[in-house]
Amino acid sequence: MKKSSILLMVIIAVAIAMILVIYTDSSTYSTFTEAKEKQTELYVVGVLNKEKSLDYDPVKDPNHFSFHMFDNDSTECMVVFNGAKPQDIERSEQIVLTGKMDGNVFHASKILMKCPSKYNQDQMEVIETSSAFNTSTVK
Repeated sequence: MKKSSILLMVIIAVAIAMILVIYTDSSTYSTFTEAKEKQTELYVVGVLNKEKSLDYDPVKDPNHFSFHMFDNDSTECMVVFNGAKPQDIERSEQIVLTGKMDGNVFHASKILMKCPSKYNQDQMEVIETSSAFNTSTVK
């Protein structure tokens, strides 16, 4: 075989391998049960359990917020977010969490809320919150 043919076959094999890695690594929405089994960072979609309290005390710890949420399979789980309480989380119609399970508690690294818009009844407002800290100082 010619060197160019071998090189072309190697390039095609690498391209196929990259496509497979991207396809298998693509994230999908999961449930708390799947998150408990996989122990990797996943997206979980659900709704806030408004009958249970939202625990946030900015004086005690401004970077600790916990609440209870139902996933799409109606499984309830406690969620801990290492960041400030997102504004208007009580109004949210749907919550998308990024994070992973630790025991029976889901530790969220990001919270994405879908809230009803205050301007248009038929449209939804999307608010994203992350636990990443801004390290810049204010003078």
